[in-house]
Amino acid sequence: MKSDDKPVLGRPRAFDPDVALEIAMRLFWAHGYEATSLAMLREATGLTQPQIYAAFKDKENLFHLALVRYCAREVAFAQDALDAPVSTLEAISLLLRAAAAFYADPAKPGGCLLVSAAGAASPQAQPVASALRERRATNEAAISARMKQGQVAGDVPSGIDPSTLARYVSSVMSGMSIEARDGASVEDLIAVADTAVRALPMTAASRQ
Repeated sequence: MKSDDKPVLGRPRAFDPDVALEIAMRLFWAHGYEATSLAMLREATGLTQPQIYAAFKDKENLFHLALVRYCAREVAFAQDALDAPVSTLEAISLLLRAAAAFYADPAKPGGCLLVSAAGAASPQAQPVASALRERRATNEAAISARMKQGQVAGDVPSGIDPSTLARYVSSVMSGMSIEARDGASVEDLIAVADTAVRALPMTAASRQ
């Protein structure tokens, strides 16, 4: 080896921030925010603590970046279901069935990050808890908007509060996430999804 080919001692090794963020996202997804330590992040990413701080500022900022990545890349199925050109009842069925498959996918950490990381309770973790609440509220608002569209189309009763229906669907999804973490299969969760859909006060008629 030529002398100018020798590695420079003390030089931080190069790394791909996108890969590191993916790994961090899955750790937070699997263990929650507070239980995911810097030591775990260092071991999983292969980065030193200074590298983590240089690239992502701190653990909290890393989590926020991971949350943005999760919402953009992992759960697009939710909006796809709500935007489907079908009746509201069928759209909610698509949403819950897609969630069942996603939550129980063996290739993923299991459940939903917005639920599994929701245990952030210490004073220091309140910005994280707030961000999670805002994301869940945004998702619930999207379901409520679909319910309002259904009322205009005539397949959701006009006398029922769309927000209440959305809260019901969101609660079912949160429960399915917890069940998936406890080992429920896709088939188990689909059975829950179908039962929840049958309980909704809607018709399956196509939108006009």
